[in-house]
Parts: sequence; C-alpha cells; structure tokens
Amino acid sequence: MSPQAQGHLAMLAFSALVAGSFSLGGLAANDIAPLALNAVRFVVAGILVGIVAWATTGIERSAFVAPWRYLLLGGMFAIYFVLMFEGLKTSSPVSSAAVFTLVPAMAGVFAWYLLGQRITGRMALALGIGALGALWVIFRADVGALLAFDVGRGEVVFFFGCIAHAVYTPLVRRLNRGEPVIVFTFGVLVAGALWLIVLGARDIVATDWLALPAIVWVTLFYVAVCASSITFVLVQFATLRLPSAKVMAYTYLVPSWVIGWEAALGNELPPVMIAGGVALTVVALLLLLRNDDDITRS
Repeated sequence: MSPQAQGHLAMLAFSALVAGSFSLGGLAANDIAPLALNAVRFVVAGILVGIVAWATTGIERSAFVAPWRYLLLGGMFAIYFVLMFEGLKTSSPVSSAAVFTLVPAMAGVFAWYLLGQRITGRMALALGIGALGALWVIFRADVGALLAFDVGRGEVVFFFGCIAHAVYTPLVRRLNRGEPVIVFTFGVLVAGALWLIVLGARDIVATDWLALPAIVWVTLFYVAVCASSITFVLVQFATLRLPSAKVMAYTYLVPSWVIGWEAALGNELPPVMIAGGVALTVVALLLLLRNDDDITRS
C-alpha cells in the first residue's frame, strides 16, 4: 500500500471515530465541566500512548528538544476539545459536526501561510461546496435563519475551537523534526494534559467524580482511547503523508458518521431537509480526493 493510500485509510478511520465523540459528548456535556473531562482525557490518553511509544519505537531524549513545540500543539488541541464540549451543551451533535467540516477550508489557508501549499481552482470549489453544505446544516436548512445569521451559541463557541484545530494540522508538519509519530503524539498529549490540569484545577477539584452518571464515564473512556489516543496518531500519521487540506477533507464525512451514530444510539435524527447539506459535504470530499496532486508546494 502506498504512503498516500495509508494516509487516506487512516483518515477514514479518523472520521468514524471522531463522529462518536460528538454523539456521546452531546449526551454527557452537561454533566461535567469541559476542562475537568478533558484533563482526565488527556492524562489517560497520554499514559496509553506513552506505553505504546515506549514498547515500540522507544522514547529518546532527543525527541523532546525544543519542548515549546509540544506546548504549542498541545495547547491548540486542548482549546479545540474544551470548546467542543462547551459547544455541545447547547448544540446538537449533527450541527456541531457540520461546524467541524469548516476546518478543511481554514486548514488550507493556514497551510498556504505556514507551508506554502497552494490550492487549485477545483480544490477551492470543493471547499466552497463543503462550506455551503456545512452552513445548510448549521442553520437547520432555514434560509431565513441563514440570511439573518441566526446561529446558535454552541456553534459559535465550537467554531473558535475549530480554528485552533485548523492551525494545528499544518503546524504538525512544520514542527515535526523527524520524531516517530507515536512519540510526537505522546509529547502533544503530555503538553495538553499539563495545560488542562493547570487551567482546570478548580473544576477538577469541584467535580464529584463518584456521583457522575454512567454516560460520562463511557464518554470519557471513548474520547480518551478512541477519539484521542487513536485519532491523534491517525491524524499525525496522515499529515506526514498527505497535504494538510486533504487530510482535513475527511472531516466532511463526520456529519454522515454522526447521523449513523445517532441512529445507533436511538437519538432523534435531523430533519430530512438537512440531509441535503450533508450530501454536499460528501460531494466536497469526493472532489478533494479525486487526485492526490491537487495541492503542491509553491
């Protein structure tokens, strides 16, 4: 299998796993402070990834030269995850997933600025179609709401988290100095955990951990193992094999996966009209993946 094919397969798995965090997160968001949940999430994920890194590639001291790289990247992803759960307090999982699909366009802009990666006309068209589909879902297929820019608080909060995610993607390629993916991921997780423990100390202490509903523990386990440990590795693995905008193109599949998760969990499905927006995001994905040479370095 070619490196490009490996990258695509990694991102397909990434999109399915990320979708689960939206559906489960929507069920648990109002039962625990986002800072507290994500602090534990990063600690657990960091331990798991650290064990795997130590048992496979080993963790060389040289991997932690310029530790500011990990602090920067860990901070970016911590912002994304905290604002995701804050947004899910008032936003539906499908709507939040649609906001997430705006990341590819933003990642393309940041990749151009940080890496010199150019976007072709067809790529720009695909990103535009995907953004249109996302807006159709975010505004609940209501043209009046779109024209009035009547967007929910949860979607706005999560949008700022998505900006952090979009910056993170090209920064991985810019800041990686040849460290193994698993070791680099470990460094990011440790740094993110440090940020969250310091900033979320009050929420961590105030949380009655023994009284939390079962859904919170299920969500915590899922996001720590599947939507953190595994997806962190997958996205960094793919980022080293594919252009940044193409890596994030797979976020266009997330709303479709979320609808599947919602159906599996027995939750209420979105109105049929919203399906048109989801379909547009799939069209955008197909356009973006048509040719691996669409984005080149200038």
